[in-house]
Amino acid sequence: MACGEREVRSNFERYQRIAPLYDALDLAFETRRYRRLRPLLFERLSGRVLDAGVGTGRNIAYYPAGTTVLGIDISPAMLARAEARRARSPALVALRRMDVTRLDLADDSFDAAVASFLFCVLPDEAQALALRELRRVVRNGGEVRLLDYVRPRGMMRRALVKIWEPWTAWAYGASFNRDTEAHIVSAGLKVAEARYVVDDLVKLVKAVAVKPR
Repeated sequence: MACGEREVRSNFERYQRIAPLYDALDLAFETRRYRRLRPLLFERLSGRVLDAGVGTGRNIAYYPAGTTVLGIDISPAMLARAEARRARSPALVALRRMDVTRLDLADDSFDAAVASFLFCVLPDEAQALALRELRRVVRNGGEVRLLDYVRPRGMMRRALVKIWEPWTAWAYGASFNRDTEAHIVSAGLKVAEARYVVDDLVKLVKAVAVKPR
């Protein structure tokens, strides 16, 4: 088994294990930070939307009314938690178990795709694969939006992150050192907007799927 495959497998086992505790572990971050950020992923989106790494379904309440959303996750235990939230959405929502690096979905079948705090838990070897898959299933001109942690630029925040990283790696398989943006262009996406939404720690990236005619 290759290194990247081992890490994906490790993440599967990790999220199966922590699913019953996930919302409690994340509650302080959800209340103070994530709730105000999640709507940014869905502003002015319509049609068919893919939510990659749906987790326990924290995004579900923010799906735009009238959209059709497919939420996917590698962990059945996380999806079971999301199922309890599905009926509360103003959108038409379906949930499926799926690996973002190997999507069992047709080309050009979505108008947009979003991922919140997914790429920080994907191993480096999976970053480009996942972006290419999102680009493949999104129609030409459709958007891929990423909300995620990045390596801070400031020395003080870098030091604080370094203290936190052993915990986040153990609990979530997450790293603050992923370079997802570096893979966007080679994946066939064009950056339309990239901006920090929490200091220099959390970034929102909007990219457009560019496909040959």
